[in-house]
Amino acid sequence: MPAAALDYLRAPNWQRVEQDLAWLERPGNHLLSLDDPRYPPLLRQIPQAPAALFVHGETDCLRMPQLAVVGARNPTPAGQETARQFADYLARGGMVITSGLALGIDAAAHQGALAGGGRTIAVMGTSLDQVYPAKHRDLARAIAEQGALVSELPTGTPALAENFPRRNRLISGLALGVLVVEAALQSGSLITARLALDQGREVFAIPGSIHNPLAKGCHALIRQGAKLVETANDILEELGALAAVNREQPPGLTVADKPTEPLDADYRQLLIAMGEAPVGVDILVERCGLTAEVVSSMLLILELEGYAAAVPGGLYCRLRPG
Repeated sequence: MPAAALDYLRAPNWQRVEQDLAWLERPGNHLLSLDDPRYPPLLRQIPQAPAALFVHGETDCLRMPQLAVVGARNPTPAGQETARQFADYLARGGMVITSGLALGIDAAAHQGALAGGGRTIAVMGTSLDQVYPAKHRDLARAIAEQGALVSELPTGTPALAENFPRRNRLISGLALGVLVVEAALQSGSLITARLALDQGREVFAIPGSIHNPLAKGCHALIRQGAKLVETANDILEELGALAAVNREQPPGLTVADKPTEPLDADYRQLLIAMGEAPVGVDILVERCGLTAEVVSSMLLILELEGYAAAVPGGLYCRLRPG
């Protein structure tokens, strides 16, 4: 054992031990050691597996087939919707969605799994008696009711920057594979993907526009051998029998295409003019030959119908084709 660990064992912090024991007495709280039969078997196989896991919620889902979904903390609206739809689709089939409770893609993945009535696991970079970011308290509560919150950190551990990259090995280690939805070239999501490769896990990436900086990380992964993903079935085909989920979804339906009433021709033309990258009203006026007032009015309707979304900088992003 490392010298620091031996030094600690010679003089334990008994106050912290008492805090952990008090936490364990509360309903739904568990501490799983490496030799506990409830300890997730895939995680046990990784280098430096945690000696113990703090869990709040169900422990059964830790042993079920999992897909980790990670990505940018400030994603495009289209990226958020993609993560949500993939998680919804896969959760409905019985796959557990694992992520890190962070802003952006992580939260969208958890929300999609919950909406699909499936299970989801949040691996936290704090102890389980704290929630970071604080705005995700309600989300964390919902995850615990329909899955589990997991951490290797003892009670009283705050949100320290060094703990978040460290927990990424648990996100990938719990899962059969990692799906990266949107990521910049310098992204923690790429760290998770590299850890997944080191652990012998599958890596999946969703491509995007060459003009979107948040697609560059995914494109780099694809060039390095990650599987390019367009539908949830691409993931299930790669994982095969390991996933062991219900694939009886409507034929031909992908997570990016939901049946809706067809749009009028003018609205479809505006969506086509938007392209794959965020674009301003002035550019759309130039491309469509319509007035700024008409384009602005149409964009409002497209937002309300879920076809487009406003993004910072006065730009608009297409969420799905018409």
